Amino acid sequence: MFPPDILASTPHAPGVYLMLDKKACVLYVGKAKDLRKRLASYARVMEAGQDKTSVMLSHVHTVDTLITRTEKEALILEASLIKKHRPRYNIILRDDKNYPLIKVTSQEDWPRVMMIRRRKKDGARYFGPYSSATAMWATIKLLASLFPLRRCKTVQLQTRSRPCLNGQMHNCLAPCMGVTDRAAYLEMVDRIIMVLNGHNRDLIKTMNRQMTEAAETLEFERAALLRDQIQALSRTLEKQVVVATHVRDQDVFGLVRKDTSLALAILMVRNGIINGSRTFFLADPLGDDARVLSQVLMQHYDPGDNIPPEILLPCAPEDVALLAERLSDLHGETVRLHIPQRGDGLQLIAMANANAAQLFAERENKDQSWQALAAAMVKNLHLSRPPSTIECLDISNLSGQQAVGSLVCFEQGEPALDRFRHYKIRTVDGPNDYAMMAEVLERRLKRGLQENDLPDLLILDGGRGQLGIAMAVVGELRSAGKNEGDCGERNGLLDKLEWISIAKEKQTEGEKLYLPGRKNPILLAPHSPTLLYLMRIRDESHRYGLSLHRKLRTKSTLASELDAIEGIGPRKKQLLLKTLGSLTRIKQASEEKLVQVPGIGPELALQIYRHFHRESPQTQNSSGQE
Repeated sequence: MFPPDILASTPHAPGVYLMLDKKACVLYVGKAKDLRKRLASYARVMEAGQDKTSVMLSHVHTVDTLITRTEKEALILEASLIKKHRPRYNIILRDDKNYPLIKVTSQEDWPRVMMIRRRKKDGARYFGPYSSATAMWATIKLLASLFPLRRCKTVQLQTRSRPCLNGQMHNCLAPCMGVTDRAAYLEMVDRIIMVLNGHNRDLIKTMNRQMTEAAETLEFERAALLRDQIQALSRTLEKQVVVATHVRDQDVFGLVRKDTSLALAILMVRNGIINGSRTFFLADPLGDDARVLSQVLMQHYDPGDNIPPEILLPCAPEDVALLAERLSDLHGETVRLHIPQRGDGLQLIAMANANAAQLFAERENKDQSWQALAAAMVKNLHLSRPPSTIECLDISNLSGQQAVGSLVCFEQGEPALDRFRHYKIRTVDGPNDYAMMAEVLERRLKRGLQENDLPDLLILDGGRGQLGIAMAVVGELRSAGKNEGDCGERNGLLDKLEWISIAKEKQTEGEKLYLPGRKNPILLAPHSPTLLYLMRIRDESHRYGLSLHRKLRTKSTLASELDAIEGIGPRKKQLLLKTLGSLTRIKQASEEKLVQVPGIGPELALQIYRHFHRESPQTQNSSGQE
């Protein structure tokens, strides 16, 4: 229940408020020019009706307030707190994809271009995200062919006596050989940034002028290289669709509402050409379109982003003047928020709205496909109801070492990444998959019973033995519930949970599906949609479990090698691996190369070298005799 006494201690001042439930979890973060008036409005909403705001307020136990000096500070703090706490009732921009980015390093003497999944605050230039990985790799391939920067993975350039394979094939300027002019190299980096910013036309004009100058000074090889680059860029421009008569940079937002759901589309227009797009689906956002659009703008743009000088919007967002001021601060120049009424701008808004509307059509088709698949699963697996939430458990270990339980979750046919879990095995020593499975199942089911959060179907990777272990764990939990006098709720939840184990038997027999209380396994056709879907979930649990298992194994291997050297802590170990690239290269490195690693002095370098190049006693004795 929304606490009415909060108003007595709330001042008439700008700030941010956080609504928390009984467990002190943040439900909603908001900002206000006048905190007391804003919270008073919630008290009136609580008395009015049963809309989504009233439902949220019914769960509020306490309200924390943070007073700021200005409303602009409150806007910035609100966005920061939303990204930190990811409250349930705020707008969270999630599109179920981890889009790739192109990164151009800037803190290195010889910068590189690479694909990356997460943006870091390291001073580098990031471009994207790219909704199509194919288009992103095509862009990187084009850039590599036009501007052959180094591709080695080390931050610091390692001097070489002969070029690598890329250098020999003229796919790299080979700065490691000392034959590349750094000014020319950095000029190529600037050209890459122009291409990624969408300024191809400006770059072509500059390169045409340089080609003419090179020809006039009889630098024919350089002129020919520039000519080839210009032709390749021109062919790329021909494939791009011009959507505006101007050559300005813009972001265009489209917004379509259907019932309580809302779809967003963002078109990135650079030099009048669409350079990328993103879409978001918000199932039941809190607030009207103006409030939603305001939160989307604050979450979409981060410091260091390539914010365009003009943003086209389908309607006026809440606090439009504050938003424009904040985005201008991030951009470094004035950013204009414009609601077009005619011309190219209105056509671009219509295009963005069409892309947003397409999101509804795609989701409807996906829902229909899932309903058909769920019905087939009920029939083929003899389930009592369609399973909207499915989890799969797998155990990964190598002779009992670095044992990990992995639990993946699928909701409505799609991976629910925020519900993926890793379990480190705590109570089992040695190779005992059944005991490990029992431990993880007990931990998962106990927590599910406490939080009333169990899936509709739980898949086990294994055969009849794993299913028997699961039934034994369920039996123990039922007995514990009876002893505690909780015969109804606990047993009811366990009865709602359905089980299946999937085992890959002989190659000729294919996959076998085992159900509780059924003697013979179910054998489905290899092309059965039900079987293919179960295999997809099982394979995802394999992948997810192996990812942590390999990390633990690698960490254990590295620990046994480097941690044995006195003076090597976690930071210096990280510097050694980051600079030299691998444990093998550290072992092979000379003292001179080890000294070049930041933080590794001459004494420590000698100690590392001696650790990996210990002389035998016989060699030492012969050396002493000499």
